[in-house]
Amino acid sequence: MKKENVANFIRVNIIYRFDILRYIITDNGKPLDNKLMNKICDLFGFKQRKSSMYYVAANGLAEAFNKTPCNLLKKVVSKSKRDWHERMEEALWAYRMTYHTPMQATPYSLAYKVEAVLPPERQIPSLRLTIQEGLTKKENA
Repeated sequence: MKKENVANFIRVNIIYRFDILRYIITDNGKPLDNKLMNKICDLFGFKQRKSSMYYVAANGLAEAFNKTPCNLLKKVVSKSKRDWHERMEEALWAYRMTYHTPMQATPYSLAYKVEAVLPPERQIPSLRLTIQEGLTKKENA
């Protein structure tokens, strides 16, 4: 991972999408512990806190979660694996749209209080889309 890709990912996919953080907890990795990351922290006014190195109890939940996006990325990246940062959005989209049994919902629906419209629903309009868009029966047919 290049530090530029990591910093850009945090800026575009976290800060611009959700909000400015109060702090970010990192694992002391070189892509997150550098001058560029310090510059982003200063620019947006949040603090970077570092977790204890190799302390499983502190990092366990994050590491367990990271397995899911990593497995999704393995399915969408090219053989060279150099385009992971370009394909991260696709992997996260798949994660957000997937129903999770423990939560009894999709992460998207928990964040936005509505289910997302998936591409197949656009191709074959569902009853939900018909009602949502106010299509007549003739238009829907």
